[in-house]
Amino acid sequence: MVRISLDFRFLLIPVALLFIYIQMRLFATQSEYADRIAEAVDAENHCTSQMRLLIDQISMQQGHILSLEEEKKRLDQEGVQLKALVQELERKGLQRMINKTQEPVAAVVIMACNRADYLERTVNSVLKYQSPIASKYPLFVSQDGSNPEVKSKALSYDQLTYMQHLDFEPVYTERPGELIAYYKIARHYKWALDELFNKHKFSRVIILEDDMEIASDFFDYFEAAADLLDRDKSIMAVSSWNDNGQKQFVHDPYALYRSDFFPGLGWMLTRLTWSELSPKWPKAYPSWFT
Repeated sequence: MVRISLDFRFLLIPVALLFIYIQMRLFATQSEYADRIAEAVDAENHCTSQMRLLIDQISMQQGHILSLEEEKKRLDQEGVQLKALVQELERKGLQRMINKTQEPVAAVVIMACNRADYLERTVNSVLKYQSPIASKYPLFVSQDGSNPEVKSKALSYDQLTYMQHLDFEPVYTERPGELIAYYKIARHYKWALDELFNKHKFSRVIILEDDMEIASDFFDYFEAAADLLDRDKSIMAVSSWNDNGQKQFVHDPYALYRSDFFPGLGWMLTRLTWSELSPKWPKAYPSWFT
């Protein structure tokens, strides 16, 4: 029994050594596994950190992209506005060029003397229909004399050009009892028409007196009549006045009548006709000129 017992104890020694070896191997394996887990955790943490950094960078880039898109939208809007502005400036520049190069249909001159209130009514009546087509019909006021109210009233309008006729030469009537005023009127008309035709070089001039108010078709009428004057040299002038022009007497409101009597009162003539009339303009009664 003793011998068998000793043999059994001797067997325990290798078993114990094997157990110890196994435990050491398990410990080494656990340590190695723990190190690997730690490395994996570190790698995961690093990966997570890199991913977060990448997400932050992507977010920053997205924010930058959004900012660029907003900037692009703003620049596009500014581009559209600038394009519209350029087109508008080009249109206005072209219109100014056209206005400069487009020859007016006729200058319009209002003959005035000493009636400021009458002049105001006439100017306002003309501007009502002339303003939209001002380049076609430049407006003038020609004053005979130096009445301060008339001059002040004429100069108060930016839409017209003021002319002043000052005549200090004595007037000698040809027949007893004649009014000097008719001679002064004749001088004023000749001076004003010479200014407009010879100095300003207008092709046609429309003459109005300071006690007239025009109709809505006044300028349409004279634009159509301008062609008649150019084509028919036998026409001395075209007038917008007809003594029998009341509604109850007019059979055809579109008819034009040729007359050997000079009607005056809102009339138009050409530079060619004036070049013939100016040298023989009467000393008085110009509205009766035939």
